[in-house]
Amino acid sequence: MDGKSSDEDDSNPPQLIPLQSGEGGGGRGAGTAAVPVTIITGYLGSGKTTLLNHILNEQHGKRIAVILNEFGEGSAMEKSLAVKDEGELFEEWLELRNGCICCSIKSNAVKAIETLMSKKGRFDYIILETTGLADPGPVVSMFWTDEELCSDLYLDGIIDIVDAKFCLRHLKENEVDGVNETMRQISLADIVILNKLDLVTEEELDAVRSAVRAINGVVRIVETTHSRVDVNTVLDLHAYDSSESVRLESTACPVSLPVSQGHSLEQKVSTVTLNFPGHVDLSLLDAFLQDLLWEKSIADSSGHLMDVFRVKGVVSDVNQAQRILVQAVHELFQLQPTTKWKEKEPRTNCLVFIGQHLDKTKLLEQLKQCVRLCSDEDMITQ
Repeated sequence: MDGKSSDEDDSNPPQLIPLQSGEGGGGRGAGTAAVPVTIITGYLGSGKTTLLNHILNEQHGKRIAVILNEFGEGSAMEKSLAVKDEGELFEEWLELRNGCICCSIKSNAVKAIETLMSKKGRFDYIILETTGLADPGPVVSMFWTDEELCSDLYLDGIIDIVDAKFCLRHLKENEVDGVNETMRQISLADIVILNKLDLVTEEELDAVRSAVRAINGVVRIVETTHSRVDVNTVLDLHAYDSSESVRLESTACPVSLPVSQGHSLEQKVSTVTLNFPGHVDLSLLDAFLQDLLWEKSIADSSGHLMDVFRVKGVVSDVNQAQRILVQAVHELFQLQPTTKWKEKEPRTNCLVFIGQHLDKTKLLEQLKQCVRLCSDEDMITQ
């Protein structure tokens, strides 16, 4: 069962640390010692703790460090993991028989990770659970802004566990300016695990699928009951490296797409996908993203300022032979060179925006100013 925990306030726009070549992009296979971190999020009662209990108890042969951010009141496991030291909670790591280690935290996640890294070499993966009512964005930011942390870790992906029975209700609760944490969690997810399928009809499940797709049109969906998934589903996601650029090009960014208004959930949170040929001037794209994400100075046709939660995509740089992977979570963004374009391969661009008050026409107008060798009729939208 999920317990109660307060959210951390980390709203000030930080400076992004440049990602060095080979760092955080390829995992162990790329010759780097950096450890991949998977963030698990989801509404209270969605099944996060059940999933983590499976991981901590099954014989899967993987060495995983799990940081549990919340427990039920009076949990025996929590008492065995945490002790008081001069009035402050001290994280104590428990080694399990299947090779995993875990701890519970009630304080700063960064402190728990720093403590964990003193045990580096005894685990190959880290899974970090967020609180049930938290926006995972601030947690993501520490992997892009903490220079010391980035030398040892990289963000592998975000998984959101969704309660199929109560998802539609949660999407309508506790809205602030038309958006709540359930929407934000789905919008930032790389994988959504639809849980508790045994409690819904096929018609209800279709409605939940549609609601999830309405918010995040490019998310991968895994469906299950009792949070039972293959452990490989939550590991080696590579959602922030060249593997993601390949996936985006093959799924979300085909060469030709029909024109539509995009997907939306009662016009609250939507996904807009923009595809266009030509080459992008990265300095102009950087300035556009700063205006959109940091300054929030770009409005829709009704005058509402666009509020972007997530950006991902691939662009062709006018000055480079490599694809540029574009990633953004809230105000943080990253432009990372990945694989080279093949000879005679069409160099196209695809950007996916997820957020509130998105206006595809206005976004296209801004993007056209960043593009070279691209005419109006070449601009394709979804």
